[in-house]
Amino acid sequence: MVARTETFRGGLDDVRAFCTVVDLGTVTAAAASLRETKGSVSRRISRLERALGARLMARTSRAVSPTAEGLAFYARAQESLTLLDGAAEIVRDARTVPAGHLRITTAIDFGIEVMPEIIASFREAYPQITVEMLNTDARLDLAANRIDLALRLGRVEETGYRAVVLATLAVGLYAAPAYLLRRPAPADLAALHDHDLILARERFGAAALALSDGRGRIEPLAVSPAIRVSDFATAHRLTLAGAGIGHLPTLVAARAVAAGQLRRVLAPWASRGAALRAITLAGRELPARVRVFRAHVSDALAARDGAHEVGELGMNTD
Repeated sequence: MVARTETFRGGLDDVRAFCTVVDLGTVTAAAASLRETKGSVSRRISRLERALGARLMARTSRAVSPTAEGLAFYARAQESLTLLDGAAEIVRDARTVPAGHLRITTAIDFGIEVMPEIIASFREAYPQITVEMLNTDARLDLAANRIDLALRLGRVEETGYRAVVLATLAVGLYAAPAYLLRRPAPADLAALHDHDLILARERFGAAALALSDGRGRIEPLAVSPAIRVSDFATAHRLTLAGAGIGHLPTLVAARAVAAGQLRRVLAPWASRGAALRAITLAGRELPARVRVFRAHVSDALAARDGAHEVGELGMNTD
């Protein structure tokens, strides 16, 4: 329940000054502890008494002592100050100590094909951080959905966000060994017309693929895919099943290539990739848990063969 503002109108620093006087026994000692003047501390206590409508301290020419009302207020106020100080310490620690709960979002295909191993290694390195993943192709509002970090491909159009490029991706051609047993791998780009292509996120009708050889040569290729799908995760699974040659991001295909489940076709030809960005809310210092996760993802992607393949291809991406 939200506290009602009309229940207490005193200042927090005034409450702390009063409690310090009770703790140390004199205004002089309290002023020294708070690094204020005796007059400043006395004014704080008087202001607090006016706000509460009650006398908290009995004053004589030689000493001050809490009244019965002052002792009752002190008991609860000291408790509250301890809780507030503890809460402030938690917030301060969040900036420096990687711990707590991390809520992230990314596209469905990237979340399914790339992130599991990264999350597993991150949790091994930081077991004190729990992770919640929201895999969706919708661009969720970070503030409204309490999301710490989003991993997104392409440009960031929204204002109020901070974007850091983690990697640039290439999209290559891959086929399963079973498919290549039935249909020998194409020897050149023209031979792709004789193969079943699997493309993601393409419009109906003929599709244009722009492929680069990494040395500045770019070949536009009009193709009629045998299978069209809405996402790379589905294209990846169809390629694994031997349904055709899949047009897949190198990061998505990397694990299957390492396991011998997919083979690169027509290397080094690949399509222009997109930048993978880590998106966070702008205008505030990131908690330590977000900073270490962002660094971990960047390092994990750099360690994979395909993470910097676009750079090797000589492509400039957003």
